[in-house]
Amino acid sequence: MKHLLKLLDLSTEEIIDLLNLADQLKYERKHNIPHPHLQGKTLGMIFQKASTRTRVSFETGMVQLGGYPLFLSANDLQIGRGEPVQDTARVLSRYLDGIMIRTFAQQEVEDLAKYGSIPIINGLTDFCHPCQVLADLMTIREYKGSFQGLKMCYIGDGNNMANSLIVGGLKVGMEVSIACPKAYQPDEKVLAFAKANGGFTMTDSPIEAAAGADVIFTDVWASMGQEGEAQQRKIAFAGYQVNDALLEAANPECMVQHCLPAHRGEEITAEVFEAHAKEIFDEAENRLHAQKAVLVKVMG
Repeated sequence: MKHLLKLLDLSTEEIIDLLNLADQLKYERKHNIPHPHLQGKTLGMIFQKASTRTRVSFETGMVQLGGYPLFLSANDLQIGRGEPVQDTARVLSRYLDGIMIRTFAQQEVEDLAKYGSIPIINGLTDFCHPCQVLADLMTIREYKGSFQGLKMCYIGDGNNMANSLIVGGLKVGMEVSIACPKAYQPDEKVLAFAKANGGFTMTDSPIEAAAGADVIFTDVWASMGQEGEAQQRKIAFAGYQVNDALLEAANPECMVQHCLPAHRGEEITAEVFEAHAKEIFDEAENRLHAQKAVLVKVMG
């Protein structure tokens, strides 16, 4: 595993291997066992989209692994002033041991990997969010013990989170259902993968999707860059809220997960959020451990 560009690139075995390593690193961290696997290594972190969890978890993770994180705002780089991504990739490859990028276009991440000579980690694009979903899978397995026989449900926008959850969930053997309005469906490449894989259903009925679910995911209705569509999206997603009525259709021990930030009263009620807050903040913490596993695998 040289890069983490998207979960579509990884085998089931590679995903499970990452989750096992994440569990081990989390155990070591909780027991104050040092693990300086990246001693002397430098990670460049390019941010074209703002972040709380991605920046703090990658910076902290690199320090805990003995390495050095270097924050690179797009406003401070020539890439933000029109330098071709292939030139940036070749220059940064001479200075750094790895790059994490959080940006808009998936092609930019792919081009960094194509033209650079160091590992590239996708910290989020409009197409997918692999680091988040590795943390999500880690959390599900912590709570449920295994993926076998589980049903994962996603309610809301067919965005980068939906794309990665569909791929990740199916690759580890879960049944996956998704409910989204017809105008907001996931990427066609992801749907083609899902239909070929089996164990996948898509509907515009949240109650139908949630029936018998063991874990329910949601995300904000308007992501970064879609602020101008917020009002239109509120109307489109009015029936796509994770609330008590929806959870009645799920299994009694159903988990609720949210990648955060959460807009209480929109995609999830405050009551449901607080009732499942421990699961949601365990999920947020696991970003640190899952990403450390990725860093060790690609840069170690």
